Amino acid sequence: MQSLVAAVLPILLSFLADTTRAQPQVLCNSTTKCPSEFPCCSEYGYCSTGTFCLGGCNPLWSASISSCSPNPICQDANLTFSNFNRIQDVSLYDGDASAYDWVINTGKILDTNSSGGDMIMTLDETGGTHLSSTRYMHYGKITARMKTGRWGGVVTAFIMMSDVRDEIDWEWPGDAVTEGQTNYFWQGYVPEGTSNGHVETGLTDTYANFHDYTIDWQLKTLTWSIDGKVVRTLNEADTVDKNGVSHFPNTPSRVELSIWPAGIDGMAAGTVQWGGGMIDWNDPDYKAAGHFYAIVRSITMECSDSTERKVGVTAYTYSSNTSSQTPGIKLVNASTLLSAVGNGAETIEGNSYSVRVTMATVVGLVISLLW
Repeated sequence: MQSLVAAVLPILLSFLADTTRAQPQVLCNSTTKCPSEFPCCSEYGYCSTGTFCLGGCNPLWSASISSCSPNPICQDANLTFSNFNRIQDVSLYDGDASAYDWVINTGKILDTNSSGGDMIMTLDETGGTHLSSTRYMHYGKITARMKTGRWGGVVTAFIMMSDVRDEIDWEWPGDAVTEGQTNYFWQGYVPEGTSNGHVETGLTDTYANFHDYTIDWQLKTLTWSIDGKVVRTLNEADTVDKNGVSHFPNTPSRVELSIWPAGIDGMAAGTVQWGGGMIDWNDPDYKAAGHFYAIVRSITMECSDSTERKVGVTAYTYSSNTSSQTPGIKLVNASTLLSAVGNGAETIEGNSYSVRVTMATVVGLVISLLW
């Protein structure tokens, strides 16, 4: 579960320092929901208020299924980086996806030139960079035009991540610049069998050249492509286990972009090896630039909601149909602003559509990764 390390490690350590000063540390997990005074369970398994109730808030582990803010609905878009006016610090973001396309969770971004161009995600000895889209997608096609890193121990990633840990990945570990890795996870679990992680080979230099990397996520199929050529297809039917449960990603997800350090002290040995070894902080590229980096030119999003939208729909929400383990996903007319959290939502769709959600033990997963 390499990409989970990327998101969790630097942000969780920073978060722990902040919450130590601000409030008692209250854990949330599959058996212990957040208390009403700290109702929102963050993606790292801690309870609080405020921005914890926005993107990444786990509705199944929060005080109630409606504690988290509704997820801003998908919109077709070609997102470029001529300037950073539509990127907001996560601590300042108020849930207004019409004002911002991205939040920066940690790290530093740069322009490739003073007049605006591509976005550079940086990594130095203080940590990497991690951005999340403000809007969610519940099926659709996402293409990232980007260049990766090329250094041992440094991982570049373009993934989809849901609030309950469904995940779809493109990743580029270490200095392997002629290949990319595809992966998927279901509610934080690594699906059993050999159909999970794949290595796609034969690419021209991913550091020197821009490539279009695509995730085409539909109700029954998932395909990964490079420059318009399909390199892998996963059918939902092939993810059903012996108990008849589908392990196919099926909950609204954000686009996440990152460059993160796999080759540092404290990482599990397997993660260091997978990432290409320990980072060489004396590498000439690092000495010259003062950081390692990956470059993103654009992100294209084409939405394919599995149920027809009606006029006025603004967000996705979770709701319990039969039990907390099997919530539905609804399209609703509701404010996604932080100021409106807990005020309820008007359901626009006459019939909600349900997805199978079993609450994975994210807290235990985070702890195991940090050990």
